[in-house]
Amino acid sequence: MLIPVILSGGVGSRLWPLSREHYPKQLLALSGNKTMLQDTVCRLEGLPELARPLVVCNEAHRFLIAEQLRALGSDPLNIILEPIGRNTAPAVAVAALAAQKVNAEAIILVLPADHIIQQAERFRTAISEGMSLAKAGKLVTFGVVPSCPETGYGYIKAQAEIEKSGAFTVEKFVEKPNAETAQAYLDSGEYYWNSGMFLFRADTYLKELARFAPEMLKACQQSFDESKQDSDFLRLANDSFTACPSDSVDYAVMEHTESAVVIPLSAQWNDVGAWSALWEVSEQDNTGNVLLGDVLTHDVKNSYLRSDHRLVAGIGLEDMIVVETADAVLVAPKERAQDVKKIVEQLKASGRHEANLHRRVHRPWGTYENIDVESRFQVKRIMVKPGASLSLQMHYHRSEHWIVVKGTAQITRDEETYLMTENQSTYIPLGIKHRLANPGKVPLEIIEIQSGAYLGEDDIVRFDDVYGRN
Repeated sequence: MLIPVILSGGVGSRLWPLSREHYPKQLLALSGNKTMLQDTVCRLEGLPELARPLVVCNEAHRFLIAEQLRALGSDPLNIILEPIGRNTAPAVAVAALAAQKVNAEAIILVLPADHIIQQAERFRTAISEGMSLAKAGKLVTFGVVPSCPETGYGYIKAQAEIEKSGAFTVEKFVEKPNAETAQAYLDSGEYYWNSGMFLFRADTYLKELARFAPEMLKACQQSFDESKQDSDFLRLANDSFTACPSDSVDYAVMEHTESAVVIPLSAQWNDVGAWSALWEVSEQDNTGNVLLGDVLTHDVKNSYLRSDHRLVAGIGLEDMIVVETADAVLVAPKERAQDVKKIVEQLKASGRHEANLHRRVHRPWGTYENIDVESRFQVKRIMVKPGASLSLQMHYHRSEHWIVVKGTAQITRDEETYLMTENQSTYIPLGIKHRLANPGKVPLEIIEIQSGAYLGEDDIVRFDDVYGRN
């Protein structure tokens, strides 16, 4: 049995302002109509012995991930929630423990959720080639055949070819090189980009982890043993997982084991680590431009211009990145694309919400969008999905006015419950228990006007919530 393990815990800060902490790049449709997470699932179709996937993610993304998988018709074996990020080695460990409960001899295919692979058939062929090696107890990784002297990736040096397998033993893993060293790696033909994708038996990985990182395995085992199933999600125990050492699969296991092998992969792979990488894999016009959204240009070459909300006009640009969202605009030379992370660090240091949230914020029941914010009042547009409801809640510092602009709303206000339709409104005084629900079959949209001394999202006391939020 082949169980895909999809790691979806990253943030993708170098793709800000589109990718943000609460809506990261793997949940975005950056190349095509499907999100990167959905593409990761879809490209597995056709593999032999394929089981339903296990997904490892953090608490904040759980409903978004579940919704995107449902949209595909994919029913995961489980969605494992990490209480805190501890890098890839612990994430794979808990997934391996979960896979063993499904099948004692399960082979797991570890895949980051945020990669682009344009030649999926070659990718599936490489996995099929690795299955016999994994069954024999090898820890297989996939080394991308380098097309240029890339300094943004780690490398794997291959050693002896394993007879009739298309794979090589691994001599060593090396860190991201400088330009001169990267060119030497490319010229030698012995080095591959480290893709971060792995294929091995779950029990083999756990055995090697016990040899090389026993404290990590102990913490992961304890956290898994104390985990709780909550609807679609498996919640790992917080204290034991938080105490777990943080390390990657490479550092914890692959660099130490004698069983590591690498299969060369030539499938137009890209980890989309920056806007320049996305420009490379996107369809370009005859002047080398990628233009998305409402964009006008004059004398622009080899640039990436993206507009999500308003007209963007570019004149005389070359090798530039321009990305517009509702609340932020990024302008940078392509060669400085890696430095976008520095802006995100500044945003976080100053406590600005743009590091974490878009103006439109996704919740399990729908979305809300800030329209106007001033001292002592703010205006929001709220969309509630059919059949969904917000929590029964109360605020200490604000009152709310609700105006229905589309659909039918079911309002709970203290002991009173009533329906409202388009152009009707209601008032929720400060300190009153209330709930908003959509009993209809079309999305409910309301305009909410908040007024009060404090309007922060943390001014919510929940009494009941169908999504298990505190």
